[in-house]
Amino acid sequence: MSETIVSTAEPAAHASEASAETMPLFSDLGLSEPILRAVAEKGYRHPTPIQAQAIPIVLMGRDVLGCAETGTGKTASFTLPMIDILSGSRGRARMPRSLILEPTRELALQVAENFVQYGKYQKLTHALLIGGESLNDQRDVLARGVDVLIATPGRLLDLFERGGLLLTDTHILVIDEADRMLDMGFIPDVERIVGLLPRRRQTLLFSATLAPEIRRLADAFLDNPKEITVARPASVAATITEGLALVAEHDKREALRRLIREEQVQNALIFCNRKRDVDILLRSLLRHRFSAGALHGDMAQSVRFATLEKFRAGEIRLLVCSDVAARGLDIGGLSHVFNFDVPHHAEDYVHRIGRTGRAGREGRAFSLATGGDRLAIEAIERLIGHPIPRLAVEGLDPVDWSADEGKRRGRRGGQKARNATSRSAPQGAGKETLSTPSRPRAPKLAAKPAPAPARASTRRGGGPTPAPGPAAPVFGFGDDVPAFMRIVARGTGSSGGHE
Repeated sequence: MSETIVSTAEPAAHASEASAETMPLFSDLGLSEPILRAVAEKGYRHPTPIQAQAIPIVLMGRDVLGCAETGTGKTASFTLPMIDILSGSRGRARMPRSLILEPTRELALQVAENFVQYGKYQKLTHALLIGGESLNDQRDVLARGVDVLIATPGRLLDLFERGGLLLTDTHILVIDEADRMLDMGFIPDVERIVGLLPRRRQTLLFSATLAPEIRRLADAFLDNPKEITVARPASVAATITEGLALVAEHDKREALRRLIREEQVQNALIFCNRKRDVDILLRSLLRHRFSAGALHGDMAQSVRFATLEKFRAGEIRLLVCSDVAARGLDIGGLSHVFNFDVPHHAEDYVHRIGRTGRAGREGRAFSLATGGDRLAIEAIERLIGHPIPRLAVEGLDPVDWSADEGKRRGRRGGQKARNATSRSAPQGAGKETLSTPSRPRAPKLAAKPAPAPARASTRRGGGPTPAPGPAAPVFGFGDDVPAFMRIVARGTGSSGGHE
């Protein structure tokens, strides 16, 4: 029987306002002194709700079923106790002592960064097993022995089938972002990987939602787990200044450029809803001499990694990205977030702008909307509980919700109607169809050719085919009777017999 804990993650601003007596400290969770020192050097004193609840349970060796989204501090809730549990011994060649499964390479890199930051005073080794990197190099690292293996399911099975990996000594398993694993079709691979592990192990499963399929996986993989549910905050931190600019569709890129110039942008994430829009917007920014880079799922791993390193180092000031590619990114000191496209889901708005204004710092988040985004904006404002302040972009004409939306719908509808009409109308009659009402046309009697005379042919029986007799009247065609309708079928007519 599993135990369940439900809590709500508080925004950073609320956490800073709470008194120190009512908030737990990392030192209260049972972590070792080297880890506490590394955490303190990162500037953290108080754990998030998922960290405060999960870390003691993981240190006890129990299985955990955690329901928490990216951005709640979930990664540290399993990396910190794992470092403590694994310290004191070393992994053997090709036999990692623990395994963390991630659905994407970006999330795997984020987890690896956590081990580097918090395990700096521990002598633990980790390895990344992800696509886009040399398989031989990854095999060489595993051959030297690692304590923590962070992998995507497909790459892990690929190396296992080549004989470069054994999982018989893996006693800690973390399945992160299980809901995304399900969406991306990785669950069969995960089930196969779990079958390769020892039966006696500690398993930690984290998911943003607990759908029936995730429950089924938990029942199959976990043994008497502690269930912890942390809801994402539906409010925006008080340290974030919001703004919404309503512009015409063709003015969006110009509006973004003007906002960037007006604001004191140190570094910023710019979100687009589609990958192709990421590339288009990047080319526009580079053409106007902005320091910018892009991040989306179709880019090569080496290019994405290099772009992230440049952004963190300050060599790139603007990073245009999609939600999927940016999931799991934690950029310290981010000054601005721009929503070039209004997100489809209201929760994504909170997630996007929540990347700025962290750790008590001030942050600014601006969104660009057109008339067609009215319903999405209203859903966001209902979720966060307040209207997003409107702002005017200097030099651009103001746009009204209903006027812009109506024009867009009318233009699209009219174009579709014209396209449909042009497709259905016969060639050469398009102008007449659009300008004059249809009227019945007189039958073209003179243009009808006379039926061709019957030709004698030899049948298989040896005799000639008899010519057809007088054609029977055909009704329903008027004067335009097709020629083939005038031919009498074989065996009918006055002279249809054989000699």
